[in-house]
Amino acid sequence: MGYCSGRCTLIFICGMQLVCVLERQIFDFLGYQWAPILANFVHIIIVILGLFGTIQYRPRYITGYAVWLVLWVTWNVFVICFYLEAGDLSKETDLILTFNISMHRSWWMENGPGCMVTSVTPAPDWAPEDHRYITVSGCFLEYQYIEVAHSSLQIVLALAGFIYACYVVKCITEEEDSFDFIGGFDSYGYQGPQKTSHLQLQPMYMSK
Repeated sequence: MGYCSGRCTLIFICGMQLVCVLERQIFDFLGYQWAPILANFVHIIIVILGLFGTIQYRPRYITGYAVWLVLWVTWNVFVICFYLEAGDLSKETDLILTFNISMHRSWWMENGPGCMVTSVTPAPDWAPEDHRYITVSGCFLEYQYIEVAHSSLQIVLALAGFIYACYVVKCITEEEDSFDFIGGFDSYGYQGPQKTSHLQLQPMYMSK
């Protein structure tokens, strides 16, 4: 009963992870955040494999999924530190999330709840020609906190998925071991002595 419950819970967690990361992927595409886009794509593939392994009782797939979740948590912790500008990180000057190929920021920077975007003219001399120079004001929630909330949700789901993945792998392994143990009795079980016939045929002579 517990194993079935844990397996069903892991399937639910994988489904939640897929929904949340697909939503995040859409907004990362809109903001041209290439590093998160790549990370999200890998995460989607691994979660699908983990979901397949859970449904089909494949412990190797589930183990790989659990290992990836450790890396996924690490990545989301970095994203949180980036947007909160921990250490030497700066969300305003560092272009790590766009691989330094563009000056785009999070989509939520201009489209957050209550945000009002105002174009500044003339643009400064250092501003690229294909980019507009704007100011954003009136946001109910700053974009960096929205990104932090996204990453925090991913961390919570990843930790839950890791715990249940380990539990399901343990249950599958124990079940396989028990089947092997029972099968061993069938293959090498005790066989009683077979009865052999000691009767010998004697010739019969008939008189005429």
